[in-house]
Amino acid sequence: MIPRLLCGAILLTGLAGLVWNRNLIKKVAALSVMNSAVILLFVLGGSETGIRSPILTGTDLPVVDPLPQALMLTAIVVGVAVTALALVLAVRLHERFGTLDSREIEERIRDEP
Repeated sequence: MIPRLLCGAILLTGLAGLVWNRNLIKKVAALSVMNSAVILLFVLGGSETGIRSPILTGTDLPVVDPLPQALMLTAIVVGVAVTALALVLAVRLHERFGTLDSREIEERIRDEP
């Protein structure tokens, strides 16, 4: 119960950073924090099915389901790629508009002909 609450708290922290920060780099970092919280939650859920690793040793103890862990490895790779792409876009926006403030960038885009 407590680990799930901690994952929820981490997720809400990332969401707050995404909503309340105006700096694009901080928004990307908050998105990465949210991604990490979801990954932790899925790995936690997958580890509740058993008590040992899925290596065949001849015992009848219940094993941990390896599928969520494999899917979360894929999610980590996708998360890193999305973070890298978002950082590149933030750098390009900074080069074009001279700021990382999201509201200022929106105003300048509206003012362009």
